[in-house]
Amino acid sequence: MPDPRVSAMADGLVGSEILRIAADIRARMAEGAEICNLTVGDFSPAEFRVPERLAEETIASLRAGETNYPPSDGVPPLRRAVAAFYERRLGLRYPLESILVTGGSRPGLYCTYRAVVDPGDTVVYTVPSWNNNHYVHLVGARGVPVACGAEDGFLPTRDLLEDAVRGARLLVLNSPLNPTGTGFDAGALAGICDLVLEENARRAPGERPLYLLYDQVYWMLAADSAPHVDPVSLRPALRDYTVYVDGISKAFAATGMRVGWTVGPADVTRRMASLLGHVGAWAPRAEQLAAARLLESDDEVDAFQARMRRELQARLCALYEGLERLRARGHAVEAVPPTGSIYLSARFALHGLRTPAGAPLRTNDDVRHYLLEAAGLAAVPFQAFGLLEDTGWFRLSVGAVSLAEIEPLFGRLETALDALEPSSVPSVSSV
Repeated sequence: MPDPRVSAMADGLVGSEILRIAADIRARMAEGAEICNLTVGDFSPAEFRVPERLAEETIASLRAGETNYPPSDGVPPLRRAVAAFYERRLGLRYPLESILVTGGSRPGLYCTYRAVVDPGDTVVYTVPSWNNNHYVHLVGARGVPVACGAEDGFLPTRDLLEDAVRGARLLVLNSPLNPTGTGFDAGALAGICDLVLEENARRAPGERPLYLLYDQVYWMLAADSAPHVDPVSLRPALRDYTVYVDGISKAFAATGMRVGWTVGPADVTRRMASLLGHVGAWAPRAEQLAAARLLESDDEVDAFQARMRRELQARLCALYEGLERLRARGHAVEAVPPTGSIYLSARFALHGLRTPAGAPLRTNDDVRHYLLEAAGLAAVPFQAFGLLEDTGWFRLSVGAVSLAEIEPLFGRLETALDALEPSSVPSVSSV
């Protein structure tokens, strides 16, 4: 029955499965459990500190009294710094009117949805992906999830999207992708860009266009072997239809400092700034000024990024190589080779087996609980990212763990896998 005390939207809103799992893991660790925590897409300050320049400039701004309200579209120094940074790093030239500063990247995502999508409009997004099903619910849209498989790195192709975008209002893409850590190559993304342009060309004059929301908050963490690509660089004609979402949260391990931004068409950006002004989802003034000074310092950015990518890749490779060793020994595990970001896609195809206690493993959540209890491995199933099927795929996040925590994991994991037995209970897995 509907709850009469709240709105239908609030009544139907589902909380974050990722945060629920993470809270359980934190409670277990507080009680002394030995757990390799690969759940939340965050960074442990013990492993990854924010750049020294960012910390020092934040403190200096606070001491200088920069504690009042910022402008609703962001302080001019940061907007100028973002525009210049995008021109230097990505070759994208945008006026100041196209830059909007937000309180982390999430308000930028929500504002894009809210600014261009009306109730009942069609939003196309891929699964697995982060939070799109919830944003669709928040704005009352009709969501069209497009399932992507491991053979394409869990990223869409033009062919997969061809029918879905007909008549749609918004297409949402993320690269590098949360939860998989995989990113588009130029050919695949160019094909999708052409599809968006063709869809807009076929619409009648005055008909509402199809927009592309491109979440690239992990782009600076892409590995050198898999360079980041973006829509407008590949197809400049997409400039009027593309909104980029970005920020310092992931690239600079600054998730708690809440500085994000969007870059897009000036007329859409103006409406998004008005939305932010009403809800107050702007970034703190001192942190905005500090972020501006960091982005202006290319040498410091380069040095920090080189170290961070190296450290993250070492953790990702340690996980991947450990899982590959287990696979070579005959265990039903596999992983997608890491290409940057902080995530590894790993598959534990254990459905249909039985635990030593006699419990059948039927679903991803059964597998998750067993790996946690028997091996101290804390991971997030792809169901938390909109994928319905129990395929055995999980997100492993390395921002909050050390190599010293990863190394002993595989002995525990192999023991747990060795202990499984065939089950007579049918599996509900689609594997």
